[in-house]
Amino acid sequence: HYVAFFTSERWLTSTWQSLVIAVLSTVLAVGTGALCAIGCWKLSTRLTELVRVLMLLPIIVPSIVYALGIYRLWIRLGLLDTYLGIILAHGVTGIPYVMITVSAALANFDPRLEQAARSMGATLAQTLRWVILPRIMPGIASGAIFAFIHSWDEAVLILFIASRALFTLPRRMWDGIQENLDPVMAVAACVVMLLSMLLLAGDLWLRRKRTG
Repeated sequence: HYVAFFTSERWLTSTWQSLVIAVLSTVLAVGTGALCAIGCWKLSTRLTELVRVLMLLPIIVPSIVYALGIYRLWIRLGLLDTYLGIILAHGVTGIPYVMITVSAALANFDPRLEQAARSMGATLAQTLRWVILPRIMPGIASGAIFAFIHSWDEAVLILFIASRALFTLPRRMWDGIQENLDPVMAVAACVVMLLSMLLLAGDLWLRRKRTG
C-alpha cells in the first residue's frame, strides 16, 4: 500500500498541493499575525483588545459557519477552486495561532531592551529587526508550526471552496471514503499524522530550548 501511495500520481499530486498551500498560507499567517501581535503589544489600548478578539474569531467561530461565509464571499470575488482563494482562507484561520504564541512571547519580553535600543539611536525598523524579533522568534516558530499543521490537515473548508481543480490530501481522503474504502487512504492518514507529529516534536524541542 505504501508503494501504491508513493507511485500514484493522484496521491502525490494531492500531497504536493497540500504542502504548497500549507507553506504559503503559513507565510501569510506568520507575517500578518506576528505584526498584528507586535502592534497590539506596542499600543496596548482598548482598540487593540478588540483587534485581538477579531483576529481570534476564525478559531472561535465553528468551522462550518466560517466555511459557509467564505464560500459565499469567494463566489462574489471569483476565488472558488483557486490556489489564491484556498491560501487566503487557510492563512486567515492560521493567524490566531500565531497571535496567541507571539503574544505569549511578547508578555515575557523586557521593554527596557527596546528603550535602550531607541535611546542609542536605533530606528523603529532596526529595533524590530535586531531587538524584538530575535527574542520572540521561538513564539513565531511555534505559531508557524501550528498554522502549518492546521492548513496541512484541514478538510472542512476545502470541501466548500474547492471542487475538481484542487484536490488536497484531506480532500482526496474524504472523497475516497465516500466512493470506496481504498487501503491506500490508511497510508495517506499515516503521512498526515507523521508530518504533524514531527512538527509538534519540533515545537516541543523549541519550547525546551527556550526554557532551558
